Amino acid sequence: MKRLDVSLRTQLVLLVGASFLLGQLLSLIFFADERSLAVRAALGAETASRAANVARLIESAPPDLHQRIVEAASSPLVRFEIATTADVVDGQHHEDAAVEARIRTLMDDSYSREIRVEVHEIEGSVLPVPNLTPDMAELHTDMMQGTLAAVELEISIALSGGNWLNVGTLFERPPWQVSSSGLISFILSAGLVAIAVFWFVIARLTRPLTVLTQATEAFGRGGAVDPLTPAGPPEVQMLTDAFNVMRARLRRFVTDRTMMLAALAHDLRSPLTAMRVQTEMVDDPDTRASLKRSVTEMSDMVEATLAYAKGVGPEEKAQRLAVTDLLERAQAHIVAGPADTTITVQVVGLTRALRNLIENARRYGGGADVWWSAEDSDLKIYVDDQGPGIAEAQIEHVFEPYVRLEQSRSRATGGTGLGLSIARSIVLEHGGTLDLQNRDGGGLRACITLPDVVVRSGPGNTSPALQNDTPHPQTGMIGRAKV
Repeated sequence: MKRLDVSLRTQLVLLVGASFLLGQLLSLIFFADERSLAVRAALGAETASRAANVARLIESAPPDLHQRIVEAASSPLVRFEIATTADVVDGQHHEDAAVEARIRTLMDDSYSREIRVEVHEIEGSVLPVPNLTPDMAELHTDMMQGTLAAVELEISIALSGGNWLNVGTLFERPPWQVSSSGLISFILSAGLVAIAVFWFVIARLTRPLTVLTQATEAFGRGGAVDPLTPAGPPEVQMLTDAFNVMRARLRRFVTDRTMMLAALAHDLRSPLTAMRVQTEMVDDPDTRASLKRSVTEMSDMVEATLAYAKGVGPEEKAQRLAVTDLLERAQAHIVAGPADTTITVQVVGLTRALRNLIENARRYGGGADVWWSAEDSDLKIYVDDQGPGIAEAQIEHVFEPYVRLEQSRSRATGGTGLGLSIARSIVLEHGGTLDLQNRDGGGLRACITLPDVVVRSGPGNTSPALQNDTPHPQTGMIGRAKV
């Protein structure tokens, strides 16, 4: 089955990259905001200085010059006005304290004079700007496309004569800009962080996991796997140690079971040999023949048990060979199929599993029809027979050791009941599956599925006779053998 999940390395790269990009973007936003605040503070300080100077000038000039001073100080974006009331009603905003403090400092005033300051944002259509000539207002409106994002600063200063000096200014917010040096710095830092994270962090984490995954797959298929050297972070090292412990325990368990069965079979051979000799001393021919059959059956069962232990116990090194050669070893002669498709399997063990399935099909199903298909890196081998099939409730039961659906006690017709058990054990050691199913047209089908064993696939030479065989896969290469 083809895996579509994103690898851990890719996930970590994406996660770190996204986090770094988000952090850089937030830094740029905060930097732009700091720049905006700095420009606002500078403009506020400039307006405060002008307001303080104008207020001092008005208080030191004769009353008949006050209006002329106000008109001379005003500009298109800064408005000065002397009135009996303050335009700023409530100036108790903490962000306005710096402007008020600067005015008091310039006027040498220690909180004896009332000064009100108010700063607020303006969004939307606020044009035309006051105090502009018609031509300038039209030009400014066209330039700003009818809208203006601005900061409005209003100041009301109490004068010594009882009047108020009202100051109003409107200035645009500075545009958001990214300098070329900042962009280059961002790209260089992002590249350096990506290289450092990928080579020194992610590779250190994922490389031991990759090695552990490969070793697990090889061990699951019965391959000889040496103990792994712990590497990477402490958690990965603990996982590697756990794998080594599991590997040692499983090998010890299989070895102990094999030795136990071998010892049992060896110990049973001696009394069976003695029984065979004593049987020859029995005078009654019928009794002697019956005893011989019983001793022979017991001997065959002992040998089959020993063969079962040997078949699933030892570790065989995986080898690469053509699928056609494997089927030839199992006494299935190739009729059609791509000859240059190779697989990596334990040859002796898998050959034995195929022979057991073919022998069952011959003995109980009236003959075997072997065919196979390769899709991507998976191999499927099918063994069909023409027999009566198996009841659905008995399909899984027949894989248990010593189970025989043939109810007679004859070894000639019923066997020992270990063939399917041995075959499934061998296939499971390859990381595959062995399934049985009744065919729609009659008979039984045994299907061996071996994942990730096809090494190389060449152009197929599929026989036309196979194109109508359903449910054969139509996307892979198909071959047939006869037995």
